[in-house]
Amino acid sequence: MKRVHLSRKLVLEAPERMPDSAGGFVQSWEPQGVVWAQMSARTGRTRDGGDVSLASVGYRIVVRGAARGTPSRPEPGMRFREGLRVFSIQAVAEHEPSGRYLTCFAREEVSV
Repeated sequence: MKRVHLSRKLVLEAPERMPDSAGGFVQSWEPQGVVWAQMSARTGRTRDGGDVSLASVGYRIVVRGAARGTPSRPEPGMRFREGLRVFSIQAVAEHEPSGRYLTCFAREEVSV
């Protein structure tokens, strides 16, 4: 197995629902902490939406392992942020049997 090199600083964010004044809710994102990661791009694609096209790229993001149930453990539905870039987490798996690292499969979407 290749050596893991955590060289990218990302903010892990979790969705939070806030009630609005009309009986519904507004979703916001609450920072859970900073993690160091190794990132590698996977496949990408573009979808045409008329006036706006959407480019989507998958990423494999490796971070340090964390115990289940702790806020610092990434889960599907959470996201990573790097400045203005946002990576939506779709799945999380252990990188190796010892659980020292986690592999997050994420997607970045950008309108072009």
